[in-house]
Amino acid sequence: MKFIIIKAGVFGSLLILGLLAFKYFTFSTELEKEDNHYQKYVNQHYKVFALEIPDSLLFLGEKVPLEMEDIKERYDRELLVNAYWQSQTLLFYKRANKFFPIIEPILKENNVPDDLKYLAIAESGLMNVVSPAGAAGYWQFLKKTGIEYDLEVNSEVDERYNIERSTQAFCKYMKDAHDHFGNWTLAAASYNMGIAGLQKQITRQNVSNYYDLLLNEETGRYIFRLISIREILTNPTKYGFYFRPQDLYPVIDYKVVELNTPVKDFALYAQEEGINYKILKVLNPWLRQDFLTNSSGKTYQIKIPTSGYYSITSSDSLSYN
Repeated sequence: MKFIIIKAGVFGSLLILGLLAFKYFTFSTELEKEDNHYQKYVNQHYKVFALEIPDSLLFLGEKVPLEMEDIKERYDRELLVNAYWQSQTLLFYKRANKFFPIIEPILKENNVPDDLKYLAIAESGLMNVVSPAGAAGYWQFLKKTGIEYDLEVNSEVDERYNIERSTQAFCKYMKDAHDHFGNWTLAAASYNMGIAGLQKQITRQNVSNYYDLLLNEETGRYIFRLISIREILTNPTKYGFYFRPQDLYPVIDYKVVELNTPVKDFALYAQEEGINYKILKVLNPWLRQDFLTNSSGKTYQIKIPTSGYYSITSSDSLSYN
């Protein structure tokens, strides 16, 4: 009887193992079939296309010599990088809708080419960022350069983060660079490596055209990146970018409040203006502290939103515009 029980137990174990093996084999086969089907589907439907390079192209009023093979390849590289980095380029388009209406009239009133607005995208992605070298704001001014071009830069106020003031400073720089080089393309390139640095290479290589210069990797790509960003942002659907007006970031509606006195606490100041500290700093990122000494009595223009942000109507309730 004991032998029969043991034999039955062994048989049962073998049966279970057999069933498990059969199930595993069947499951593995199904997975393999599914994987093969998936891969076949991917192979049939996933497509990445090379992008068309135009026969002729103008940038900053100057012909881009696409008949030169190295120029064509350098442009192609930047066009591919920006067209297929979809999330970043879509963010560029969203932010451009918000900030280009501020930048464009300032460029126009300073007689600076509209194409130069794309430098703000190349420099910062239209964000108030800080580089490892300490360049800051939408136009990435170093502290010394910002002060040289009439921006206030200190621990309390940093106008590199003020889009109107920094764009005015950018225009002054570009006009100085254009006066030096007599050419907007070289002026734009100098924004990346400096007027003196670019002039050194022009003198060394005995050429006077950006497209004839052998430059460092970053400056060598710089102009082509600007051209490709302009191309994609002006022809979005051509490169597969689709959006509705409501998908873009809107221009902020605001009123301007003049401030010529010290402020002990910007959190309280914001509440008095019907907003909170966060919103005050979002619209006025050039205010770098939660206070303002302003011992000189200088007049600053503070942006207070009139729509799109909540307003504090009392200590207990919030209303939305």
